[in-house]
Amino acid sequence: MLDLSSNPGVNPIVDPLTSMLRGLSLDGVEYGRALLPAPWAFSFPVQDDAYFHFISGRPCWLRTAKGEWLELAAGDAVLLPRGDAHALASAPDAVSPPFPIWKCDSIWGEGGEVSEDKQESVLFHGSMRFNLDRHHPLLRMMPDTMHAKAMMKNEAATLPLLHAMASEIALNRVGACGIVARLADVLAAQIIRGWIENGCGGDTGWIAAVRHPEIGHVLATIHSDLEANWTVESLAALMGASRSSFAAKFAAVVGTTPARYLAHLRMCQARHWIISDSARISAIATRLGYDSEASFSRSFKRVLGFPPSHYRPKPPLRP
Repeated sequence: MLDLSSNPGVNPIVDPLTSMLRGLSLDGVEYGRALLPAPWAFSFPVQDDAYFHFISGRPCWLRTAKGEWLELAAGDAVLLPRGDAHALASAPDAVSPPFPIWKCDSIWGEGGEVSEDKQESVLFHGSMRFNLDRHHPLLRMMPDTMHAKAMMKNEAATLPLLHAMASEIALNRVGACGIVARLADVLAAQIIRGWIENGCGGDTGWIAAVRHPEIGHVLATIHSDLEANWTVESLAALMGASRSSFAAKFAAVVGTTPARYLAHLRMCQARHWIISDSARISAIATRLGYDSEASFSRSFKRVLGFPPSHYRPKPPLRP
């Protein structure tokens, strides 16, 4: 697991956004590699985990969920933090849609050789699981696609990481699969950190709310302890304001009421516990302070539109 946070010992005085990021981490879930002679094209369906692609050999193209084509050069990487549907192809007109769905094979055939044929693309693919639900405000604010090379001018270590990944893939030495997987984790973390440190997409929306001098402190406190018994009164006390004035300012800055924001955040966390940890519904209800599993389930469905059981992993079908 890779921690995306700053070193807490470097500076004890941190802004609310940095405080939230200290808890953001990711795990490499699965990786795979393929040699793809042109022409080729594959589609990647929407998923809960993030997608990560690294390209070696011949350049290729990524088709976004909006139908736009983005060229990926050799030695390039792209992160899709919310696991949005997309496609990869040797060229935009290489294959007529619909494209076959990508099947991720094992990461490396032991002893396999990487072709020197420049007509082949070498695709290193990964699925990365964040410790936050894909609908968490921080992940929702991220762009659909995050391009590694867009970060290079502000992140000096990005280019050496890209070169190191390309070298490991080309040489295919013993242990290369594990090294490339770890480099991919680090590179994904740097892409996200670069995005955060360079504006996070503007001065409006949730990021701006987090950086608000008063509301930001309240948001950071909520995110640091979702299991606390927060009320509008206790949150107003954090800001040193009356209940009514706090509620009005929170709604004006964040765009929703404190109660709705807290409910949405808690249910996103609950969904993450169900999907990633296979947590029992009754245990989650208790953990979040609900009197019963039934009352928690009603709140969950009201906020997210489906009952908790909808997100429980389905058992594999018997042959």
